[in-house]
Amino acid sequence: MLLTVADVVATPVVQAGEPEIVSGVNLDRAVRWVHVSDQADIANVLVGAELILTTGQALAAPESARERYLRSLADAGVAGLVVELGSYVSELGPVVADTARELGLPVIALHRVTRFVEITEAVHRVIVADQYAELEFARTVHETFTELSVRRAALAEIVRTAASMLDASVVLEDLAHRVLAATARHTSSSSLLDNWESRSRMLPEGDHVVAVGPHTQRWGRLILRSERVHTPRARMVLERAAQTLTLHRMIDTDRFGLHRRAQTGLIADLIEGRVTNERDAQARAAALGLARRARYVPLAVEIETTTAPSDPVAAQRHSLAIVDAVTHGLGLASASALSATELATPTATEQRGTERIAIVLAMSPGRDVDDQLDRVCATVLAELRRVDGVRRAVIGVGADSDSLLDAARELVAAASVASVARSLAGGPDRMFFRSADIRLRGLLSLIRDEPGVQSFAETELSALLRYDIRHAADLTGTLRRFLDLAGNKTELARILKISRPTLYDRLARIERILAVDLDDGESRTSLHTALLIRELTGADKL
Repeated sequence: MLLTVADVVATPVVQAGEPEIVSGVNLDRAVRWVHVSDQADIANVLVGAELILTTGQALAAPESARERYLRSLADAGVAGLVVELGSYVSELGPVVADTARELGLPVIALHRVTRFVEITEAVHRVIVADQYAELEFARTVHETFTELSVRRAALAEIVRTAASMLDASVVLEDLAHRVLAATARHTSSSSLLDNWESRSRMLPEGDHVVAVGPHTQRWGRLILRSERVHTPRARMVLERAAQTLTLHRMIDTDRFGLHRRAQTGLIADLIEGRVTNERDAQARAAALGLARRARYVPLAVEIETTTAPSDPVAAQRHSLAIVDAVTHGLGLASASALSATELATPTATEQRGTERIAIVLAMSPGRDVDDQLDRVCATVLAELRRVDGVRRAVIGVGADSDSLLDAARELVAAASVASVARSLAGGPDRMFFRSADIRLRGLLSLIRDEPGVQSFAETELSALLRYDIRHAADLTGTLRRFLDLAGNKTELARILKISRPTLYDRLARIERILAVDLDDGESRTSLHTALLIRELTGADKL
């Protein structure tokens, strides 16, 4: 960190000159360099933040020339002026002092002869050492985060490394202000994250808040919770950590054996249209062990785990155990299948991971599809429950078909059904879910973690949420109940146990804050959708 003018004045070599503060304004200015000169027109060669050392020749001129000299230094952005008295001037006088204070220019007079070279050596030694330290720090930052990128470190480790480098608390959040990972330093985790959403919403953008994700597809923010960290260092570390987090999310996490990779590759080719011939598709599938049968059924198994291992090796072993359980279950049910494994996006409000396995089943012709699915899914789910750390598993089923190509394309729909089914709480236990088993809330569950959806909800509700934070109010809750009751004000007043005039006042306040008309159907739909998104992401419970 650069020395200030006050720091330079406090050095022993300057103190030996018996310094007098003639103009004490802006003594906290940083000194980039020290320059020795008696020239009156020295400002023409300055670039700013220099500390000028002079014997005062320019200050021995008439009053108007002295004022021009001081003004030229101030206009050049110098850090300050140090004048050795005796050679040209015995004192600086009120004109210099008043003009310098008016210009905001620090001026120090030295009453004893001082070797300027000793001052420049002392200050430049510190400046150069500081610059070297910054270069060394930058090299360490680059090497550390490059190594994390190469070995695909987990989100938590990347955040933990940034916090360690800055010796300060760092939080990674998504666009809905939900904490994805956090490391607390010099405080407890509970203190760091208490009432996080409200506090995060009020944080201004700046050097301590860095966006995460590609420029056009931001998906989160990395936040430093400390004001005492050197700002350039903070920005450097946060930006490098954000780049590593972006790469982490972009990198494919295919981690298993050649056979599984081949199955994964075939399913990807089928879904993305790289295989367009049905016979070619069936031939490739048969080469990987899929029986040639009449009906192909797409399944997506979504597995929610109680913990997300931060250690990469432990995470890989856990994922392998899950895949083995599914494979074993399919074998016990004598099911012929192709499978592909992918890491699903974890729910940000939960401290657990989610993995998804896509399956194409080859079903025996002439038998009821649902009966066969009941048996296969029951066996797979039973095997998954045996795996340590598996909290819940659901299976989504797409439309079955005689065509392998058509069935593979339905895997996307099956995954959507599984994701929605996992988000629906309180329903009866089922072996599998089809699209007919989910509704609007399920549809929103499917897209709740998309940055665009989170941005929509924020745009619709942020003004009201900020109002509630500032005024310790709950107008958001009033709006939710109003929309849930389809605008029935009489019933809402009864539920809230308030008078009709009080309710009308609250609703009018909501309309003013959000600049909407609550009698407008489209406005109600948009607001209700935004509130459902908050509920599904768990943001309304934070």
